[in-house]
Parts: sequence; C-alpha cells; structure tokens
Amino acid sequence: MAVRRTQLANERTFLAYVRTALSLLAAGAALLHFFAQLSWAVILAWVLMVAGLLTLLAGLFRFVTVRGELTRPAERVPEESE
Repeated sequence: MAVRRTQLANERTFLAYVRTALSLLAAGAALLHFFAQLSWAVILAWVLMVAGLLTLLAGLFRFVTVRGELTRPAERVPEESE
C-alpha cells in the first residue's frame, strides 16, 4: 500500500514537471510571437523555451530514477549476531 502511494506521488510530481515545462515553453512562444522585433525579447523567449525543455528532461529523469528505485527489490540488511 505504501509503495503504491509513493508511485502515485511520483507520477503527480512528474506531471507537475510537465505542467511547468509547458508553461515555460508557452511563455517563450508567446513572447517570440508578440515581441519578435525586440532583440531582448527574442533572447528571453529562447531562454524560456530552453528552460522548459530542460525542466521536462529533468522531470523525466527524476521520474524514471524514482520508478526504478521503487521497482527494485529492497536490499536486506544483515542482522548483527551477538
């Protein structure tokens, strides 16, 4: 039961990364569309879009890493003998 809750929390966190990445990409695209004549706006738009892509990749990496940790069998710690 606790593992399933952790899996669902991992999925929710991944979706938050995706939502943030899409927001950054959309902001960059809107800035590029409406202010394409301003050089600083173009630079800022590309920075936002690259940040969105990096956020998506970071979220995907984290999701896969945590999922792998959850599916791997737990390591047993040997008991100390007295």
